[in-house]
Amino acid sequence: MKQLSLLFVYNAKSDFWSKKLDFAHKIISPSTYKCSLCALTHGNFGETELWQKFKEESGIKMTFMYKDEFLKKYPEINETFPVIFQKKLNTPLQIFLKANQLTQVTKTEQLVKKISTNLNA
Repeated sequence: MKQLSLLFVYNAKSDFWSKKLDFAHKIISPSTYKCSLCALTHGNFGETELWQKFKEESGIKMTFMYKDEFLKKYPEINETFPVIFQKKLNTPLQIFLKANQLTQVTKTEQLVKKISTNLNA
């Protein structure tokens, strides 16, 4: 069986000021924050405990990128962010969970379950 990895792409930019603005936005107006994936995996001061535990125990290779980093590396891929891709050895990226699927998830527990279910499908 080919090695599977997941690539998580946040709907956020990697520069210093964008990170500071995102931090403030999550605190001041979390319901309008544009990255549902960030909101599921991170609290105001870092990754949630549940998400950290899932990453450690899942046995899945996970990579995380901001959308500007992703677009530099994969300019040919036109996708709505946030998004999760799956990658198998010697194959192109494939959609694992689309943005509209991620926005329907409201709790970290749901995200963990959705990832686990999709991996076993």
